[in-house]
Parts: sequence; C-alpha cells; structure tokens
Amino acid sequence: MRVLIIKLGALGDAIVATPAIRAIIEAHPQNNLSLLTSTEYAELFSGLENVEIVSFPRHGIREALRCILWLRKKNFDRIYDLQSNDRSRLYCCLSGAKEKVGNHSLFPYTHHPGDKYTGQTHVSRRHKEALQSIGIETKELQPWLPVNKETKARVADWLGKKTSNNKKLVLIHAGASHAHPQKRWPYFAEIGKKLCLSGFEIIWLGGKDEEELNAQLARVAGINATGEFGLGEIVELGKSACFALTNDSGPMHLLSCANLPVYALFGPTDWRRYHALGQIDNVISLSKPSPVWSEESIAEMDKKNLSRLSPEMVWAVLAELENITE
Repeated sequence: MRVLIIKLGALGDAIVATPAIRAIIEAHPQNNLSLLTSTEYAELFSGLENVEIVSFPRHGIREALRCILWLRKKNFDRIYDLQSNDRSRLYCCLSGAKEKVGNHSLFPYTHHPGDKYTGQTHVSRRHKEALQSIGIETKELQPWLPVNKETKARVADWLGKKTSNNKKLVLIHAGASHAHPQKRWPYFAEIGKKLCLSGFEIIWLGGKDEEELNAQLARVAGINATGEFGLGEIVELGKSACFALTNDSGPMHLLSCANLPVYALFGPTDWRRYHALGQIDNVISLSKPSPVWSEESIAEMDKKNLSRLSPEMVWAVLAELENITE
C-alpha cells in the first residue's frame, strides 16, 4: 500500500499535527509512506525515519500543477489530509487515491468525522476523530518531533561555546507574526532582567522579524540568538532549558516538542483553541483562571489586551510554578 500524509503548514499547525502523523506511521509499519509539505517545512520533518519527505512551494498555480502531476505519478492508495483546506482537497480530488481521510465531511473525503467542523474544538482533537473514522487510535495528544544526530551535535556545540555551565537556561521568544502585532507582549525586558537577577541565563530566540527586538532585549539581559537555530535545532535546544516563555506563536508550538514547560502569553486569541499541545496548564492569560490573581481584581480589565497583563502578574505565575525566589 502506498500512503500519503498531507500537512502543508503553517508552523504551529504542523506541530499540532505531529501526534496524528505519529499514529499514521505506527499504523503502517510495512507500507510505503510519504509526507507532502511546503518547502519551508521540509526541514521540520527531516528527522522522520522511513518516511519520504516531499515538498513544493505553497503558493502558485505552476507549483500546484507540479504537485498534482507528482501525486498522479505516485498512484497512492490512501491519503491522510491533515491540512483539509481548499488546496489539499483539490490534491486529494485529483490524486486518483481510492481512500481519502479528511477533517471535514466534504467531497472528496471517503473517511471523516460525522459532524461539520467549524473550529469548535482544538484541531488536534479533530485529527484524532478523522483517524478514528478509518480505525486508527491516537494514543495521546502530545507533540512529537524527532531530530537527527547532526542537529543534536550542533546544538550541544553552540551551548558549550555560548552559555555558562553554572546557570539555568530559559528560552524566550518575544516575537509574533507582524500581521498580528497585538499578539506581542510588551514587557519581556522586565521579565528577562528579573530572571537574570534570579540566576537564570536567557536565550532570546527568533528570526529576521525579531532581529531588532532581540538586539534591544539582549542589551538588557541574556544572549541574542536571533537566526542561530533552525526549526529542529530549536526543539533540541529546548531539551537543555528549564522552561520557555513565548507569545502565541510558531516557536511556542516548536518548543512544546522538547518536553519542557512552555509558558505562553495569550490575549486576543482563544487559548482554548490555540494552546500548544500538552501545555494548557502553562497558558498565562487574563481570560484563564489563575492561582495568583482573583477574578475580582481583573473584572474591569480588557482581557484581550496583552498590555493589561503586567510584568508583576507574569512573574507571580512563573515564581509560583517554577519555585523561583528573588
């Protein structure tokens, strides 16, 4: 049997799909498996063993035609469409595959959950229901992203050269999509300084979008690691840290694969639908009950405005959950 998994992106969505991807791989130990993704996420899945990783640019009619021709040539028997958008549905429709598993009860899927999906649950739950429709059980909804030996070696080398052996590491990603500036918490400098004074070593993560921001933050405290790490390397780096602090962003999901606490700051987006897998208890939001403040004290606040979540409130949560003393 020839089996294809489709997960085109985006970064956070790709990570959220990893429990389903793992369940599919385990359900087909003797089959030829391929995973179709976008060019920018091929690296993300490069650590998967015995899976052919194929990528095409995500946009453009020419690239879509190239992908369809590839699909027809491969002659897949079954497709698991974990993307389930208009583009991937077109791919399924024209693939020639007999069995097509999707998140929606729409053409051309032959197997799918019974009800219409309108975002009523976290998408990881929807993936689980889609797999159940064809007899596959997802054991647990935990993120999973293996990394190769080269990635592990490079991260270990960087840590040995850049960090102090006697300090505990905290990873912070202070950025978010430029299309959604309201998702950026404005007080990372204050928290970074307090963490450093408490004996932690801060590593500021990010790419080109965070270049200027991280330079400013590193002048206050910590190490500027902008552009230093690829996707898999961020996961590996997380395995050496005590915890991470992020906005609602792609790196929030990446770091969740490292099996460390990821404290994510939510304001305008719904933390119930978009939290990182396995990290719901670590969400920090005025819209979520907290042991360190009362409902009465925040009753008049605009809970979707991240600037109303003060540095003192975030520090109180970290101090409580990580047993930090100043």
